[in-house]
Amino acid sequence: MTLRLEPGTRAPLFTLPDQDGQPVSLADYRGQKVVLYFYPQAMTPACTTQACEFRDNSAALAAAGYAVIGISPDEAERLGRVRDRDALNFPLLADPEHTVLTEYGTWGEKINYGRTYEGVIRSTFVIDEDGIITNALYNVKATGHVARVVKLLGLAA
Repeated sequence: MTLRLEPGTRAPLFTLPDQDGQPVSLADYRGQKVVLYFYPQAMTPACTTQACEFRDNSAALAAAGYAVIGISPDEAERLGRVRDRDALNFPLLADPEHTVLTEYGTWGEKINYGRTYEGVIRSTFVIDEDGIITNALYNVKATGHVARVVKLLGLAA
């Protein structure tokens, strides 16, 4: 059974390379609110839709004090290509060893078209200024998810 993080728990700290190979730590964001999302694979249609929806809502999120960070099992080089292709304005972090994915309960058993396999469970976490998870959303759909997060945070128009 995959671990599930609950609201009110401390977000596991991590340091991972970003799309340029530079280390990024969750601790770097202490004192700031974070929307941390986990997605299966860069440059796929659903993941591109989700990333672009975060990009398109980044001004409203930033105005409310939220930083956005995406994490996938992709290598940093691939993340750099998707950032450039889609003009993404937030860090994409590489977790090819699934370390952080596992700590957040976002790596586990999935079933797709009757086939069972291990993979990323698309999920989003909202973390407050003190590093506490305020929202843990597992098994989300890519399309429309960002609008749900924006509404959940009280930022919807």
